Amino acid sequence: MIEVRTFTVGPLQENCFFVRQPDAQAAVVIDPGEEAERLIAALGELGIGTVAAILLTHTHFDHVGAVKALHDATGAPVYCPELEREVLANITEYVRVPGFGPFDSYEADQTVSGGEVLELAGLTFDVRFTPGHSPGHVTYSVRGENALLSGDVLFFGSVGRVDLPGGDWPTLLASIQSLIDEFPPDTVVYPGHMGTTTLGHEQATNPFLQELAGLRRQ
Repeated sequence: MIEVRTFTVGPLQENCFFVRQPDAQAAVVIDPGEEAERLIAALGELGIGTVAAILLTHTHFDHVGAVKALHDATGAPVYCPELEREVLANITEYVRVPGFGPFDSYEADQTVSGGEVLELAGLTFDVRFTPGHSPGHVTYSVRGENALLSGDVLFFGSVGRVDLPGGDWPTLLASIQSLIDEFPPDTVVYPGHMGTTTLGHEQATNPFLQELAGLRRQ
């Protein structure tokens, strides 16, 4: 069973995750949004000596604000969705919300588009293309561990917003349906905001997924 540590950071309460085998010295960091000093300190407190990679589900500023600082502190390569590489490289140009930023841009070391298999920190991550909240959004599944790092696709009782540039409701629904079709109901979802949940719980109770339920009944 993998160990997943959650750090809720920044004013938008984004979830950054440390994923590793139990008590291993190597880990993978998912979506370091803000509070870089806190995240770096936590690595030492947890005995994590190596960050094998920093994986990004998408490049909205609340998910990438600490990327450069964490890379500089650990040397970890940064994996970014291919369609959003330009955003990460020029992040401040894409932050148009007063009171947020400035953030440090970063040139991705690797890009992902969906379909890749990443062997990192003794774990196997499968990359799933799950657009809708953002154009290049990806979800990372941990093979053999019943776990999805879903970014802003699916939340506890909610879903990612689609009113930002590149957002699209039918596309988001299709992405969520693809996860429901591929993974069992007890798959744990580690979302970009709010608490953990399971695919089955959301399929049964999430009001935003009623449209999917209606399509299945047709």
